[in-house]
Amino acid sequence: MAEVLENFDGRHRNLIEIFESRAAEMEAVFDPHIVLTPTQRRLIGAYFLSEYSFEASALFNPSVVRHPDQTGAPENGCRFVLSLRAVGEGHVSSLTFRSGTIAADGSVAVDPAARLALVPRVQARTVGPRGEEVSLIFGRDQELSERVIFPITDAQSNGIEDARFVEFIDGGQSRYIATYTAYSGRAIRSELLETTDFLSFRMTPLGGSAARNKGMALFPRKIDGRYAMIARQDNENLYLIYSDDLYTWDEGLPILRPEYPWEFVQIGNCGSPIELDDSWLLLTHGVGPVRRYAIGAVLLDKQDPSKVLARSREPLLHPEPTEREGYVPNVVYSCGAIRSGDHIVLPYAVSDTFSTFATMKIAALTRALLS
Repeated sequence: MAEVLENFDGRHRNLIEIFESRAAEMEAVFDPHIVLTPTQRRLIGAYFLSEYSFEASALFNPSVVRHPDQTGAPENGCRFVLSLRAVGEGHVSSLTFRSGTIAADGSVAVDPAARLALVPRVQARTVGPRGEEVSLIFGRDQELSERVIFPITDAQSNGIEDARFVEFIDGGQSRYIATYTAYSGRAIRSELLETTDFLSFRMTPLGGSAARNKGMALFPRKIDGRYAMIARQDNENLYLIYSDDLYTWDEGLPILRPEYPWEFVQIGNCGSPIELDDSWLLLTHGVGPVRRYAIGAVLLDKQDPSKVLARSREPLLHPEPTEREGYVPNVVYSCGAIRSGDHIVLPYAVSDTFSTFATMKIAALTRALLS
């Protein structure tokens, strides 16, 4: 045990507690007739643990929301939470976080990331009408960048992919909701992640015919008393779908089809619609020749989002020549932007390898779309 601690104590926080927790999880396989000392239990826990470099291969497909704690935010700016899809050994995707600030001029600063990370404690597992539901909690002493949500259920065993977070407002109350893709290695399905503080989370599978595909993005509030999503049910077009209970989503109304060469293969959303003064801004991605991904935008009617007011003829963002090589080449992609004052701040991934930001003036963007 002394040798184990010498090798690993400097690499982890609360290492003894981690060993004890792992041993406790294995209680059912211990011989009940053998009394183990605390040191023996810890050593058993150590033998049945391994380190995992969850961001070793790629860090991409970001989304951004306002931080629930705005203490210390810049004047006329905000603090934010950035979520990212991290990929490590074996192409397993997990959900990781960063924090940062947006200044009044739209400039972005990302807080330094912690060197170590931990997964949350599972508080409860229940079998609901659509599958296994899980409640998770992190320790309050863990920094945001230390919190990693790794696959927990069989349906997620090969990855938690492309979380699209939105700050959802209902009755004056705010909560953070993300739609994401659970991948088992054989099948995909859409699931929901809910939190108010980024410490405790609830993961719930979604039901209905529209939930069998990827890329669902929730509107930030109800529309005419119902929940609303932008989704891609057929791997090609974008649909507007409604639900009365948030967890069941069936067939919707097609509102956007590929129209321009940069999006002929398929289109999808780049996160939840953003509410502007007189319309909804929907950032989209399009796939063109040789599977080249680019990002565009659409304006939807404020009262009836099935009405398209304007859309990008040319992409706003596309892979630069120096940024086309990576984990997946020829891709720029986002899972959600944020409005801060008169700016749109868009985090996006480059060739599925690293992530960066673009800032756009809302007036200039809408002018370009409507011209």
